[in-house]
Amino acid sequence: MAQYHIYCVAILLIGLLLRSSTSQDANFWIQEAQETLQRAIKIQPITNVAKNIIYFVGDGMSISTITAARIMKGQLKGKLGEEEKLSFESFPYVSLAKTYTTDKQVPDSAATATALQCGVKSKYFTVGVDDSIIFEQCSSVEKAKVESILKWAADAGKSTGFVTTARVTHATPAPLYAHSASRKWEYDAIIPVGERACKDIAAQLVEDYPENDTIFLNPAPGQREDGKNLIDDWMDLKRRAGNQPVFVADKSTLARVDAATADCLMGMKQLYRDKGWIC
Repeated sequence: MAQYHIYCVAILLIGLLLRSSTSQDANFWIQEAQETLQRAIKIQPITNVAKNIIYFVGDGMSISTITAARIMKGQLKGKLGEEEKLSFESFPYVSLAKTYTTDKQVPDSAATATALQCGVKSKYFTVGVDDSIIFEQCSSVEKAKVESILKWAADAGKSTGFVTTARVTHATPAPLYAHSASRKWEYDAIIPVGERACKDIAAQLVEDYPENDTIFLNPAPGQREDGKNLIDDWMDLKRRAGNQPVFVADKSTLARVDAATADCLMGMKQLYRDKGWIC
């Protein structure tokens, strides 16, 4: 315990020394405010149509998390930390979004991802639907469906796809392509027997959203009861649509892909493809 106290005191002393090393009187802050104002005045609106859009989702990336990251970045440089800036904090335009659910104080990834990716707030544990959904009731899904930014882009003639380090059927990427009364319905065997009129999330990815041209996924074991190999099904659907799909199982295979001839791309470990895992 004594060593812990010494360590904390040492950090405090270093912080005080760092703080006193740079003068931050009134003129310092007035000058900084003027420089910030001048940069904002010089920003010109962007009126061109974007060729490509890359949309990142930092799961759990709240204001407090961003603050902690900013401080840590600064402290790793030997500063106090609060004065540091993250790269995106220097973008010309920054906005905030509230992603709460309509029925609980603390949300989950399914409802918050639906808010981010569909622009609609919904109920806890539900995917790609609005507030009219009834949790775990299949019959309520059809009228509650909402479209995502991925669907909007596809309807505008854009090529679309996504990459995930979570399961492809996980609550965060799922609202891009699926509509479900429960985030748990990732594959058919897990849906209650009485609710199986609804497709599982994995089947929706392959069968209901042919607009997905690029998918890099991280599956988890899920034994389907219908015997489908959804990865092979996706490849077949693409071929029947007149496309040339390519499957990549590792970095070296990806490096050899000819972008001029490959219309669609799916990537995962070969073992998962052999097992037909998508969820």
